[in-house]
Amino acid sequence: MKRAMRNPWIGLSLDAWRLGLEASQVIGLRTMKIAAGGAAGKAEADRMIAEKIDAGLALQTLAMTGGLGLTAASASARTLAHYRRKVQANRRRLAKG
Repeated sequence: MKRAMRNPWIGLSLDAWRLGLEASQVIGLRTMKIAAGGAAGKAEADRMIAEKIDAGLALQTLAMTGGLGLTAASASARTLAHYRRKVQANRRRLAKG
């Protein structure tokens, strides 16, 4: 049996680490866009705030409806997956320019 199968927290720690790296990339890309100013910078700042609120509310809805699972490990994994999808979409979008 794989170690990650016996202890889901090992895999979750790697997932959290990857999320941190991807989020750092998004922060850098967003910072450059916002620092450039203009209408695009303002739109990005507004979008960032709206996305954070939407992602948090969506996660709360999942938690309240049982969508995060029954264990702490499954709730953690699904929470990380929820935010990773959002971060990856932003990274792809911002990397295009």
